[in-house]
Amino acid sequence: MHLAQLNIGRLVAPEGDPRVADFYNALDHINALADSSPGFVWRMVDGDSGNATALRPYDSDPDMLVNMSVWESRETLFDYLYRSEHLAFVQRRREWFVPLGEVFAVMWWVPVGHIPTLADAMDRLEHLRANGPSPHAFTFRSTFEPRSAA
Repeated sequence: MHLAQLNIGRLVAPEGDPRVADFYNALDHINALADSSPGFVWRMVDGDSGNATALRPYDSDPDMLVNMSVWESRETLFDYLYRSEHLAFVQRRREWFVPLGEVFAVMWWVPVGHIPTLADAMDRLEHLRANGPSPHAFTFRSTFEPRSAA
């Protein structure tokens, strides 16, 4: 089994605004770092841009961005997020994103070779919000071991 993750965030300003310029300017570097990280399997992109900034999890919210990826394990995802240059990106999240006041990230296990859809990921996030952590949808604070099927 591999670990899928989704996180969403509402920007404090639209692309092109100086308040989010550092975020957009760092995306190519951060994505390249992910792509070359041990345990990286796949990340969602919106076409030719090399990132997912054109995708929206909610049609009604043009400022909500989404990021989804698949990793070999919980440990490899954790290492990328919190033990690489990506940590500086995480530490600046409040500069670029409005606090949502609710869960904005979810993880779940997928069979090796499976690429999750954005719809499935959003369903898992909503399940986590409504029901709390479970083998179906969880967080780093409340993880579950992989089962033989997702």
